[in-house]
Amino acid sequence: MRKGRLFLGRAILYPRGHTTGVPVMTDRFRLTIGQLNATVGDLDGNAGRARDAWEQARDAGADLLALPEMFITGYQTQDLVLKPAFTAQAEDAIMALGTSLTGGPAIGIGGPWRDGGRLYNAWWVFRDGALVARVLKHHLPYKQLFDELRLFDSGPISGPYPVAGARIGSPICEDGWAPDVAETLAETGAEILVVPNGSPYHRNKLDLRMGHMVARVVETGLPLVYVNMVGGQDDQLYDGASFVLNPGGHKVVQLPPFQEMLAHVDFTLTDDGWRAEPGEMAPQPDEWEQDYMAMMLGLREYMRKSGFKTVVLGLSGGIDSALVATIAADAIGPENVHCVMLPSEYTSQTSLDDAADCANRLGARLDTVRIDGARDAVGDALAHLMEGTSPDITEENIQSRLRGVMLMALSNKYNEMLLTTGNKSEVAVGYATIYGDMAGGYNPIKDLYKTRVFETCRWRNANHRDWMMGAPGEVIPQRIITKPPSAELRPDQRDDDSLPPYEVLDAILDGLVEQDLSLADLVARGFDADTVRQVEKLLYVSEWKRYQAAPGPRISTRAFWLDRRYPLVNRWRDRL
Repeated sequence: MRKGRLFLGRAILYPRGHTTGVPVMTDRFRLTIGQLNATVGDLDGNAGRARDAWEQARDAGADLLALPEMFITGYQTQDLVLKPAFTAQAEDAIMALGTSLTGGPAIGIGGPWRDGGRLYNAWWVFRDGALVARVLKHHLPYKQLFDELRLFDSGPISGPYPVAGARIGSPICEDGWAPDVAETLAETGAEILVVPNGSPYHRNKLDLRMGHMVARVVETGLPLVYVNMVGGQDDQLYDGASFVLNPGGHKVVQLPPFQEMLAHVDFTLTDDGWRAEPGEMAPQPDEWEQDYMAMMLGLREYMRKSGFKTVVLGLSGGIDSALVATIAADAIGPENVHCVMLPSEYTSQTSLDDAADCANRLGARLDTVRIDGARDAVGDALAHLMEGTSPDITEENIQSRLRGVMLMALSNKYNEMLLTTGNKSEVAVGYATIYGDMAGGYNPIKDLYKTRVFETCRWRNANHRDWMMGAPGEVIPQRIITKPPSAELRPDQRDDDSLPPYEVLDAILDGLVEQDLSLADLVARGFDADTVRQVEKLLYVSEWKRYQAAPGPRISTRAFWLDRRYPLVNRWRDRL
């Protein structure tokens, strides 16, 4: 691969209003990074945000505003982009925007382009109201949560385009993860790589991106600007964290994660080509803080973009609902969080006290609705059909489903989004009641294993940030964190009556779900064979429940939904 760069000589800039054809020499180039939040389907709103950003870039004297991949439509569109009416309106929105922006910087903005029977993921570049380039995505990801290969056609590798005397090459997202696009751009005269992205968050994602982008810089000898989207869309979070690399892989700009912003990056033409000047170097929070930000912002974004302002949830006095209530308070303010305790005779006084204590510390409303009467009424209604049987999980599930009925009634009556509170460990093995505690519109901790729930609670009690709307300090009582988890659906019930201890369960699930290990691999690591078989069985037979589960923010590389999909009917089991 080419190690040097093709240097085409000194850049030339034609000043605004210049018509003589006599070029003016320049050794400065200003690029504005638009780390912005788009909403899927909001073509007018997204175009308006792009216009506002362009005006700010113009006022800052920028030469180019770079916006993320598929910005006009939002990302990901999934099959919405297959509707011809949608893509036609998106193209119209881009053209209307681009042709109206004169007397300022060029603008690069992502959006679809239909050419005959082919559909492309494109990056449109306008300068002084004219379309000067349309870059087409070449590498289409088809893995994990991505399915672009079934949505778009692969475009040819596009060449560089001139902006204010600099020649810009733009690999689109996945194109930057492979060497061929960047190498071709360098060979055909690109001087700066500007990479627009819709790259969703998962834990430690920045390190992964950085490794690939450093490789592109080392291979081409060109500076690189990584422009990433920010915001939430369904189960996905876009964390921004845009950055700029100089040749050699030296990072000179690092924007913060999960923060919408514009940043101006100045380039200077040296004897060795364009070099970015040092700018903002925002520190990157550790994985615990970033996971919490993702869960909180996922909820905030989902509510904002779907039109909800308040939430309701069952606050049981257990750790999962306490964490969800805390995330909600931080996301939308405690005054918008409605907690409901739904006790029966199996609910301990400790749970009642802990729920009240947690709600009080958060500053959230707490109401109580007993389920005893409704449970007894259901029991009486079914008595003639269940005569002669012994109480079992059926009666336990009736209680859980009645709680779902009560909470959904409040959600309907007051237009409050019902939050579910099942962690990833429970979602994995089906330790949840379909149409009961699984009822709801969003689950902030869906991708958080139980052992990480405990640690996340400890982290939140010890840390408060400006972006949290909830109270500082120990908002989750220590007793909630330390007491044995229980669904309290029968006398003296504990989770470990039905499941292995969570430390064991989560370690096995990590092997099966996150690493695709065999049962033999797990046994070799010291886990009991029968326990491993039990967990695998629960994992497979619970797939149908997960198909009906509420969405929640993806924070791992194997979140249940798009990352990991198994057949509902599946008779295969691993062998030991």
